Amino acid sequence: MKKRQDVYDLYWYFACERQNIFWKKLNGEEAPWTEDEILQTYKFCNSYRVNDRVSQYLLKKVIYNEKKYNDEDMIFRILLFKLFNKESTWDLLINEFGDVTLKNFDIQRYSKVLEKAISSGTKIYNDAYISCATKAFGYDRKHDNHLALLNKIFNIDKAHLKILRAKTMEEAFNIIKSYPLIGNFMAYQLVTDINYSDVANWSESEFTVAGPGSLRGIKKCFIDKGKMSNEDIIKYMYEHQEEEFKRLGLEFKRIGNRPLQLIDCQNIFCELDKYCRQALPELKSNRTKIKKKYVPKKDKIEYIYPTKWNIM
Repeated sequence: MKKRQDVYDLYWYFACERQNIFWKKLNGEEAPWTEDEILQTYKFCNSYRVNDRVSQYLLKKVIYNEKKYNDEDMIFRILLFKLFNKESTWDLLINEFGDVTLKNFDIQRYSKVLEKAISSGTKIYNDAYISCATKAFGYDRKHDNHLALLNKIFNIDKAHLKILRAKTMEEAFNIIKSYPLIGNFMAYQLVTDINYSDVANWSESEFTVAGPGSLRGIKKCFIDKGKMSNEDIIKYMYEHQEEEFKRLGLEFKRIGNRPLQLIDCQNIFCELDKYCRQALPELKSNRTKIKKKYVPKKDKIEYIYPTKWNIM
């Protein structure tokens, strides 16, 4: 493989500086948390995916709330939340039904609540990434097709039982990916989120999928991948992170003693692509601008992590 060295080094700089911002905010320091004007101005995801706002909401409200759920309800809750990927949509369903479980899941009732929200001008999907919107189950509305998808997975096919028996993340990924409306990127996100819970304990270092943004970042970072696949490149970054931070004199402050995982290295490529649109605009891709400016949130996040990670 042949690196574009300045961009390759920028990958590690970005990972470290974005993590420094995370720690400074967590410690209550006043803005600005960085001298980097691009990071000051635009919104970027955390170096660790789990620290992003939606992931934290998933952990606190969907997975590790005060109630206990059986394994099938846990997978159902995670998939339902992630198909919409929006906190307010989950809140809407909780307020209407009291809880979200397979027992109270009814396509028509859920659809009615969501349709009412749409009619009032409420967005029910997060635009962080675009979920597939074909009429795979014959409905005109996107949310109705997604509800029908959940019904097929859980009530018709009982596919959650296969997921629970899966020995690896890749095996579970292939089960989920086999369904309509779920592509490679979405399936990878879903198995990652299932693995945050206690119903699975798959190795995170054996399997990854390069999403669309990650592909753009890899292309900017490497002039030639040689015989390596995009996933091989992500694994290369995962395996060499310590030596690269050391080579560049960067002090990367982990959460606990947890290095960046494959999902994190994949995401950082996506954020690198965004960063380069401002830092190195001569590196062309099909995206030329960063959509969102950084807007500080007033509420402070109390961070939690999957119990099996043993991060205090």
